Amino acid sequence: MTTAYWCVLAAALLPYVATISAKAGARFDNRMPRVWLAAQSGWRARANAAQQNSFEAFPLFAVAVLVAHQTGAPQARVDLLAEVFVAARLAYIVTYIADLALLRSIVWFAGIAAAVTIFLAGT
Repeated sequence: MTTAYWCVLAAALLPYVATISAKAGARFDNRMPRVWLAAQSGWRARANAAQQNSFEAFPLFAVAVLVAHQTGAPQARVDLLAEVFVAARLAYIVTYIADLALLRSIVWFAGIAAAVTIFLAGT
């Protein structure tokens, strides 16, 4: 299995890092978790938003890795870009929770740029 495929798994799990952060140390209502999360404010609300955005960013990345493998893109390049994507998404979660809006936007763009570059790597 390639590093890029392992990165797909890591990226798929990243949203749960954000949601666990939002729920940690709180009196979390597991009967109505979405209602509870929607009612949060401050860093918990930002962690929930980071979770949602991470789920939104994942399909592009996963498809990009599959397309790169199908088109015979250079594996070392795909692996490196996949690692960049995962690092950017992790940084995105951290900067979102920390309320560093400008830096968050920069790392969001870096992650999306890495995914698009992966997608085009086999052309």
